[in-house]
Amino acid sequence: MSDSATYGLTTGAVARRLGVSPTTLRSWDRRYGIGPAAREDGRHRRWAPEDVAMLEEMCRLTASGAPPAEAARIVRTARAAPGTTGTEVPGTAGPGAVPGTEPGTRVRTAEPESYPDHPGGPRRDRPEEPGPARQPGSGNGLPLGDVRRECRGLARAAVRLDGPALDALLRDAVADHGLVTAWEEVMAPTLHAVGRKWESSGDRYVEVEHLLSWHVSTALRQVMPAGHRSVAPVPPVLLACVPGEQHTLPLEALAAGLSERGLPTRMFGAAVPAEALDAAVRRMGPAAVVLWSQARSTANHALARHVAGSSFGVKGARTRPLVLLAGPGWAGRTPEPGTLRPGGLREALDALSRHQAGVRAAPPV
Repeated sequence: MSDSATYGLTTGAVARRLGVSPTTLRSWDRRYGIGPAAREDGRHRRWAPEDVAMLEEMCRLTASGAPPAEAARIVRTARAAPGTTGTEVPGTAGPGAVPGTEPGTRVRTAEPESYPDHPGGPRRDRPEEPGPARQPGSGNGLPLGDVRRECRGLARAAVRLDGPALDALLRDAVADHGLVTAWEEVMAPTLHAVGRKWESSGDRYVEVEHLLSWHVSTALRQVMPAGHRSVAPVPPVLLACVPGEQHTLPLEALAAGLSERGLPTRMFGAAVPAEALDAAVRRMGPAAVVLWSQARSTANHALARHVAGSSFGVKGARTRPLVLLAGPGWAGRTPEPGTLRPGGLREALDALSRHQAGVRAAPPV
């Protein structure tokens, strides 16, 4: 039997497992009493399985928005509960659960939140405010800036590679704020912060970016039409990235919003070749085409003009699609005739909804 199996894990090993710094674990032990139940030779920290489970719950609670002091109180109460055995923290029913409450209850508190060992700088305390307050925050070293509280929890869960916590936080964000706000003020800022950290750190954060993107995509695909009503009997909206463009998540958010409004879509995803896009438009006859460009280097204005000029249908009643130029890559030029350039997700959804309503109201030929 190895030493780690006999005496438990070292602080460094536990920190790597949880995606936090060793200083954080030592601070939690010193400030909140969240430490190992036993110490080797009375001095060195050795974390047993039940200690690690306690730390995992501490991470889940802070990721759900609980200040560390409050999370520590909950974890200590659970550990001291009579009959507590094994590696489970009793009384918890998922990320943010509180002992003694109904399953699914999440921690919401306005007590101050402390960040004793922010990796990007010196120790600091940041006040936590209730509701949709926006403020600079910590996401385990990610450059978040002025963001919602939920962004910090999402960022910490991503750095910790905690998939279940990401699912719960994303689901709660959509349920609490609606799809548009959840995307624009929670998901997108956290994705941008992870992307900036990845760019400035080589490949150190690539796994964080990939995991977060996967769970955001999953959350978007779980958005259902209001009342589960069937999609409207109108031509679909075609969504595609221009050639050379790989950023699909903004299109997935738009597809989710259209689905929520009961409007049909066809998602083609990343880097669609011009020839394939032209063929699809002529085959499908979509009511609208959304072309996403993240950077000016991928914005293909000739392709946009070509799609806007495409016509289909029977002779004498041919129609053309509305073309939305979505994404920052299209900025700086006047939109071509037959195209719109929405300023954000809500504006794009409203424009497509109005257009689809007009298509639906048009008399049959």
